[in-house]
Amino acid sequence: MTLHDQLLLERTRRHFFRDCGAGVGKMALLSLLGEKAFAAGRHHAARIDHVIYLFMAGAPSHLDLLDYKPELQKWDGKPTPESILKGKRFAFMDSFTKETPKLLGTRRKFERHGRSGLWVSELFPHLGSIADDIAIVNSVSTENFNHGPAKLFSNTGSVRTGRPSIGSWVTYGIGSESKDLPGFVVLQSGNRGPRGGAALWGSGFLPTAYQGIPFRSVGDPILDLSNPKSITADDQRQTLDAIQDLNRLRHETTGDEEIRTRISAYEMAFRMQTSGPELIDFAKEPRETLDMYGAEPGKASYANNCLLARRLVERGVRFVELYHADWDHHDDISKPLDTVCREVDQPTAALIKDLKQRGLLDRTLVLWGGEFGRTPMGEVREKGKVGRNHHIDSYSLIMAGGGLQRGVTVGASDELGFSPAEEKIEVHDVHATILHLLGVDHMKLTFRFQGRDFRLTDISGRLLMKLLA
Repeated sequence: MTLHDQLLLERTRRHFFRDCGAGVGKMALLSLLGEKAFAAGRHHAARIDHVIYLFMAGAPSHLDLLDYKPELQKWDGKPTPESILKGKRFAFMDSFTKETPKLLGTRRKFERHGRSGLWVSELFPHLGSIADDIAIVNSVSTENFNHGPAKLFSNTGSVRTGRPSIGSWVTYGIGSESKDLPGFVVLQSGNRGPRGGAALWGSGFLPTAYQGIPFRSVGDPILDLSNPKSITADDQRQTLDAIQDLNRLRHETTGDEEIRTRISAYEMAFRMQTSGPELIDFAKEPRETLDMYGAEPGKASYANNCLLARRLVERGVRFVELYHADWDHHDDISKPLDTVCREVDQPTAALIKDLKQRGLLDRTLVLWGGEFGRTPMGEVREKGKVGRNHHIDSYSLIMAGGGLQRGVTVGASDELGFSPAEEKIEVHDVHATILHLLGVDHMKLTFRFQGRDFRLTDISGRLLMKLLA
């Protein structure tokens, strides 16, 4: 360092400590409080502290998995009544306008499970075995029949990009318990990522400190987390200290909250160099736990991600979202559905059982579902095969965890599984209920942007009282 640089640095330090004393105090306090210093706060006693959202990208067929319709079986192969189709819109309308689509009964067997007698498809034998620990929510409806906008709606409450995701709203609202890991973590499996990409877990107009952080289940959880061999820990610490000093000076000058986010990100990355590798190291997991999930250390899979989700909430991460693709079954609702169900059934059930065994389920919400459902009518794109089109009027979710009724079915669709038979359950209602369980009033959790207050549930949302314990 030249003499000029040394004098400049000393001058900068003297200015910083002389004129920015209050700022130093604030930054020290922020460091002690962690992300909770940013949080808006809870409005009432919370029933849960963590959320694990298992998002099945592509839209699972509720009629083949969770919503048993004996009447649809009687109508199998018959033309769909015009009264049902009138005024309705579907994706790929041309496939339904060439000729009247025929109704399609499920080829899967349904059985009652547990003391509660929940109807569950044979494709979910492991989930059926824990029927008394889950709730099935039927007749959920959404607003858009295209994958991208519908995924956005499920995750942000809006079909338009630029709105904060639910994980961002949660961490903005109540912060995180973890000092060494992000408050909102995203995991992905399947053949590709979900349509919509990073906008599904983005922070929108909220500070970027609240965006979801994608993790990998093998190697470094985040790319470039490890230092190059030529950089020692002391070198890195000195560099970070200098950068943080400059960032704090800039924050005092401008008041830009994104600078505070940058400071937090640098420190989090530094701490994660220790916490990250330990997180994905399954060596200390008992063999019976790995077998229960079907997890294979060092392999990128949904099973590994479910185990990783449990390890994340154990370490205080507030919101974990797993995306698993390959649920878009227009062409064939037979073998491809069998395959993806085998991939998720055992690990999903294992996650719920594992959380329960460890005393974590009472303080965690597990939510399983996609962006919409599948039509009661068949869709023929290839001779000899039949699939199902997108369906927004009624689909199913699985929920389990603290503050919820267990072994119950909430909501009901009509005899053919086409529309709600009781009150309609909307995505905003699901979001409002999740926030309520976390101790947050969805109408009070707001952020002012461009002259108006925004919230996750927009101008809608009601609590699903029948679901709450």
